[in-house]
Amino acid sequence: VMIDAFKRASAARVVAVIPYYGYARQDRKVRPREPISAKLVANLLTVAGADRIFSIDLHAGQIQGFFDIPVDNLPAGPLLARYLRSKGLFADDVVVVSPDVGGVERATLFAHMLQAGLAIFAKHRPDANKSEMVAIIGDVKGKRAILVDDIVDTAGTITQAAIALMEEGAAEVYACCTHPVLSGPAVERLRVSPIKELVVTDTIPLPPEKRLPNITVLSVAPLLAQAIRNIHENRSVSAILQELTV
Repeated sequence: VMIDAFKRASAARVVAVIPYYGYARQDRKVRPREPISAKLVANLLTVAGADRIFSIDLHAGQIQGFFDIPVDNLPAGPLLARYLRSKGLFADDVVVVSPDVGGVERATLFAHMLQAGLAIFAKHRPDANKSEMVAIIGDVKGKRAILVDDIVDTAGTITQAAIALMEEGAAEVYACCTHPVLSGPAVERLRVSPIKELVVTDTIPLPPEKRLPNITVLSVAPLLAQAIRNIHENRSVSAILQELTV
């Protein structure tokens, strides 16, 4: 509605800044009679008149192809990794853990930024928002483990993974994600989990009742501000990605 209002007011260009693209997980039909909501919302934004989209850590990079306009998928990984390095979480005694096979690419990049090892969970998902850890690939014994994901929703996956890591002999377990949805039982699960610290960004505002003592929130405002400035000054947004070093 706001985009339509801007276009009718003769705006020269409308850039939609959407830090958390909320329908990103519905990017394909898993069962009959399901919508592909990520594509539908892309169509709505395009038809409304958006000229460009900014988002952070889309659940699947190919969602950019749902749009017929430029989409900038900005990464929060360097921001999270920089914070973890400041806490001394890097080098040989650290292992970055992907909670599922689908997050291997993300975890690999994260491990590279922290100069750390890599481990992967094999996960079975019997139903939506339910998961079961099957096995872990990689050495975690005696190491400080960092679970990396793009979204923490009900926190079932990440807390189960944390418990499994401790059972496998990990010294400590940390976790980080870009989008802290924290719905349903998430807060209580995190409260009783062995996760020493969960590092998130503010792509989704956390209300006071969800701000546990072991949750650290990092701001994505500088990242978005630089991207907006580059667009306004007709400079490359890709240059920002090259500057994002840990």
